Amino acid sequence: MERLDEVDRRILYRLVEDARNTSAPMIADEVNVSGATIRNRIEQLEERGVITGYHAAINYERGENWMQNLFICTAPVADREKQAKKVSNIPGVVNVRELLAGRRNLHVTAIGANSDELTVISRRLADLGLDIEDEHIVHMEETVPLDHFGPGDGPRNSPMRDFLSLTGGAEVIELTVDENSPIAGLTLSEANESGLLDEDLLVIAIERDDEIITPRGFTEIRADDLVTIFSRYSTEGVAIEPFEADA
Repeated sequence: MERLDEVDRRILYRLVEDARNTSAPMIADEVNVSGATIRNRIEQLEERGVITGYHAAINYERGENWMQNLFICTAPVADREKQAKKVSNIPGVVNVRELLAGRRNLHVTAIGANSDELTVISRRLADLGLDIEDEHIVHMEETVPLDHFGPGDGPRNSPMRDFLSLTGGAEVIELTVDENSPIAGLTLSEANESGLLDEDLLVIAIERDDEIITPRGFTEIRADDLVTIFSRYSTEGVAIEPFEADA
């Protein structure tokens, strides 16, 4: 399992919503980081196997007046994955969905210029040993992003992007830096001396564009940084205030 923070989730939401017309700077403006950070995160999501590809949504009926058919099939459970790969190689098949079920466990979407071509595909499925339980002409298919990954009902003013509670009451918090926040432009030493950072807080990482910075006392905190803080105790919001924009 790959842990996703709010930056990752917002990237996934916007790419599913409209990958073609969504740029890294557009997402960056929403979560208050740099465009380079978003581009780097997208590369990481691809490398981690969270983003598996980018595909065009095609209306075959409108484009060529072709028919789109859904075959609901049953494959032996032990051979289900192997059969799914074989099915995907059948000409005309554009999607194979494998379900964790004993029956009706392969859903196959196929395209044909006419009913004769769809009949050929159904025979190929039967030749593989699949039982076709049912089939339907698909009129429309629409993909929408997961609500949980989206911006919610309104703008979020909190700089918190991730929160992890550890054993013993310790916390790890991920925060973005607003350009008008009190801590922006200060080094960690200056932030400590001015009392902006509580003595029980430890800045353990700063993500800036395409690099992860190991913080030192002379490290400057800049606008659009993504700062990870460790606290041995519950912060109860105290750690967030220096990163928020001044009213």
